[in-house]
Amino acid sequence: MADTATSLGVRRSSIRRASGSRLHRGRRTLAAALFAPTLLVVGIFVYGFIAFTLRVSVSKDYNPLNRDLTATPGLLDNYAELMATPRFQASLRNIIIFTIAVLVVSVVVGMVLALIVDKTVRASGLFRSIYLLPYALSFIVTGVVWRWIFTPETGINLLLQASGVSGLYQSVTGEPLKPGWITDPTVAGSVNDLIAAVFPGAADFLQAQLGIPLALIPVVVAASWQLSGFAMAMFLAGLGGIPEEIKEASRVDGAGAWRGFWNITFPLLRPTIVIALVLLGHVALKSFDLFYAMVGSGPGFATDIPGIFVYDQMFRALNYNIGAAASIVMLVLVSVVVVPYLARTYAREDA
Repeated sequence: MADTATSLGVRRSSIRRASGSRLHRGRRTLAAALFAPTLLVVGIFVYGFIAFTLRVSVSKDYNPLNRDLTATPGLLDNYAELMATPRFQASLRNIIIFTIAVLVVSVVVGMVLALIVDKTVRASGLFRSIYLLPYALSFIVTGVVWRWIFTPETGINLLLQASGVSGLYQSVTGEPLKPGWITDPTVAGSVNDLIAAVFPGAADFLQAQLGIPLALIPVVVAASWQLSGFAMAMFLAGLGGIPEEIKEASRVDGAGAWRGFWNITFPLLRPTIVIALVLLGHVALKSFDLFYAMVGSGPGFATDIPGIFVYDQMFRALNYNIGAAASIVMLVLVSVVVVPYLARTYAREDA
């Protein structure tokens, strides 16, 4: 009798294991079936197009009228030609300076706004909405508005005249105050001579002035105005995650506002700062619509960027191979910002 009960128990256990195994396989099959269309679409329209762009970038003369994918004699000839182009050198200079400046201004302004709003007891929701409103606008709208503001004949120059600042400047210096803003081709702080002194061979390669184009400053202002609200929202979320007990303990220990921020708040906000830098960095590196609407390539390519360069090469000059090579360079720039963050995040999750 006992043996019969034991055998029945074993059979029931094996049946349960078999049914559980079939259920597990069924769920895995269902999950694979649900993810398959997404993986197929992403594989074709993202990685497939990246692979095709890479193939075009090493082609000799590919364009819609001549679909010849024959590779150049040297596999990287197009990239060598691209990097030696004065306009593309200027566009790389501009996008790197623009990205660094926007990150610094947006993160600093966003953190200051977040600290102010976090300490505001009354109407904090109203201030959040006001500061976050610019981020809801299109970059095209932002570019058009700020283009009018920084046009020398209108906008801020009229304000300088009406406020008397222009007249005061002229009475002191003897020259009228009329900044060129987005029409100024000046590149300040050129370091070409310094680079040539340190690396003599670089003098022949560098065809663009490596400095800060003054026409780029208004674009930095416009982008920072739009993105600072997003940074503020991220820092507000980070501040909300700091336990009140820690803040109270710092106040009991006699830590002032600055000491409490530097020793407690700022270290706890470092993960939020990293996320903000990554998100805003890849947005800045991929900029196109703000520049296109506000300044275009600018005087002497002072505000040219890789996105506009790619557009002109592909759709105006029909140099698809050069445009594709520039696109791959843009992809590498964005990957330098995003991939280390993703790798670090996944490594933490696995640990």
